Amino acid sequence: MNESLPGMLHALLLDGQGGARRLDWPQVSQWQPQQGVLWLHLDFSQSDARHWLLNDSGLPPLVAAALVAEDSRPRCTPMGDGLLMALRGINPSPHSDPEDMVSLRFYLTEHRLITTRRRPLEATAQTIRNLEQGMGPKGSMACVVALAQALVQPIEAVVEAFEDEIDALEASLVNKGEEVDRNALTNVRQQVIALRRYLSPQREALGRLASERQPWIPARNQLWLREVLDHLSRHIEGIDEVRERAALVQEELLGRASEQLNGRMYVLSIITAIFLPLGFFTGLLGINVGGIPGASEHHAFWVVVGGMLAVVGFQLVLLRWKRWL
Repeated sequence: MNESLPGMLHALLLDGQGGARRLDWPQVSQWQPQQGVLWLHLDFSQSDARHWLLNDSGLPPLVAAALVAEDSRPRCTPMGDGLLMALRGINPSPHSDPEDMVSLRFYLTEHRLITTRRRPLEATAQTIRNLEQGMGPKGSMACVVALAQALVQPIEAVVEAFEDEIDALEASLVNKGEEVDRNALTNVRQQVIALRRYLSPQREALGRLASERQPWIPARNQLWLREVLDHLSRHIEGIDEVRERAALVQEELLGRASEQLNGRMYVLSIITAIFLPLGFFTGLLGINVGGIPGASEHHAFWVVVGGMLAVVGFQLVLLRWKRWL
């Protein structure tokens, strides 16, 4: 028998006291429920792990297919004698965008927890460290709650970063001498919209899990999960606030641009109104026919210029009287 399964990231046997011990693949193959809760974590991008899940794990076909699906949406669905879940967490890569969230899939029963992922997550590493120190979850449901809490916790820093960005953009908007970074504003709006697209169904999934009635799910774990759900709801509310503030900044920018355009069009309209009669007079006096008054007079040009200035003065007085200036 193989000593390990390619794609098996870890296999832990929980002792029910907050600790766990690691198992190799032969021990996993011989595991029985009376030994304790087994947490098996797999990288489903590895062909051997995928083959085991689909063919040798004994899981219902729909569950196995969901655990190895290329894409997943946060959800919680009763399946067989357990629960099928998919959650998402912040990508730990330093160059990743906040909306590039990593999927973690679960199949949870009373005595076994199977999780799969393609990319690493800090949430699983943190939970494993707690188990190794004897301060981890004590059961399968407690393990899911701990993972959910570890997935939700980093979102707070992301929301605070968004709030700082929108604060800076609003400050630039208030300072009229400072230009608002439109690219940064667009980037914030795109990121919060994409992030909320995953967090909203994740809130529904955790809410479904918190209200699930199974005899093997301890009530204290569901109370703990409701606290996690409350934190996630506050983060979503913060994202909604950032999105609304970004929309207000965008509307203010559009309003200012519209005001500037209207002001320029107004100036052009005034200039056009002033020069329209002058253009008519110059066109009338420029026709090439006989009988033009003053054609032979030495001072006729200055008389015409003076008349035009008088017309301009009359127009300015009229526009002022109409309060168009």
